[in-house]
Amino acid sequence: MRLVASDLDGTIVRPDGTISPRTLAALLACEHDGIDVVFVTGRPPRWMAQVAEVTGRAGLAVCGNGAVVYDLAAERVVRTRGLSVQAVRDTVTCLRAALPGAVFALETLAGYRREPQFLPHHDAAAAAMSAPLDQLLADDPVVLKVLCRDENSTADPMLAAARAVLDGVSEPCHSSSTGSMLEVSAVGVSKATTLAELAAGRGIRAEEVVAFGDMPNDVPMLRWAGRGYAMADGHPEAIAAADETAPPCGDDGVAQVLERLLAGRGRAGRSTRC
Repeated sequence: MRLVASDLDGTIVRPDGTISPRTLAALLACEHDGIDVVFVTGRPPRWMAQVAEVTGRAGLAVCGNGAVVYDLAAERVVRTRGLSVQAVRDTVTCLRAALPGAVFALETLAGYRREPQFLPHHDAAAAAMSAPLDQLLADDPVVLKVLCRDENSTADPMLAAARAVLDGVSEPCHSSSTGSMLEVSAVGVSKATTLAELAAGRGIRAEEVVAFGDMPNDVPMLRWAGRGYAMADGHPEAIAAADETAPPCGDDGVAQVLERLLAGRGRAGRSTRC
């Protein structure tokens, strides 16, 4: 085990937005043992400051489901893999046909933007640029994710419909099965692809990576990692993709697994894979 990759919400971040002291201690123990820790999240960079403060992490994070590599200490975007304006237009056209009730917003490098019908669910969204799609794209922004909401449906059937029409156009996923929103990235962009690039840059092979996640947006990462753990209360797709399950986030599942793996390294010596 040379790298631990962890999703945030529902994996180490609890519903109240906190991370337990036990989980923080387990992550710190990994770093003290020479193991890299990388957060791999659907969150945009603007939502990472509090995580960095709470965890004390100062390295790189993968944000936006793989669209961004972000330096937590410098609060700086290192690189992006966004959707072209044409890919955004094609994605929206396909999804409007498949989901007649869909409305759209864009997570861009310059900030959050939404169609007027995409009603805000939080303060930041309320303050966002609101305009028809053509105006949202007029300055050729770097679009990290297309957000698609359909209040007449839920995330799982929306994802099934999106997969049927977006093959070769863009990459749909979701990070909450209780909501009504999809997150759509550029073709070939996922948590796995960007994490693999980071790992390769550090000379770390997939089999030396342990990954944790709980939702469909974590599936590529769980499949790519040498050992993928889905949270026991996670989405069925995540559980099916993982090698093993970890106890739920509320029971400090990631910490439990890391404590066991670290103890195993101590018994077997640090030359072993995990």
